[in-house]
Amino acid sequence: MSDSLFQKYGGFAVVSRVVLSFYDKVMDSDQIGDYFEDIDLKKVVDHQTKFMSSLLGGPASYSNEHLKVIHAPLGISDPDMDEMIELLAETLDEFGFEAADRNAVLSEIEARRSCIVDRDAG
Repeated sequence: MSDSLFQKYGGFAVVSRVVLSFYDKVMDSDQIGDYFEDIDLKKVVDHQTKFMSSLLGGPASYSNEHLKVIHAPLGISDPDMDEMIELLAETLDEFGFEAADRNAVLSEIEARRSCIVDRDAG
């Protein structure tokens, strides 16, 4: 595959719309919406757009250590992470991601579960 998923799906313009749509779902979620009540959502969306772009092979990058530092104080549980992944899968489907591409993105996020989930959260 010569083109990255980032290029295939339209670069930052599309990724930013995917992220905005995803966060609409997140904010409406009874399970995980509360995490974002007192957060600068514009800043989160900007960071998430760069993170998602990096997962798709775009120019931005985030280290696992960076993910750990950001998420450590939040106390995110496995069920919360599962909800996030489910909402992201729905969003990617809505934006026409092919199943294999959607699964590749979700696998990249799943591979970082240990950087995001607090094993003591419940």
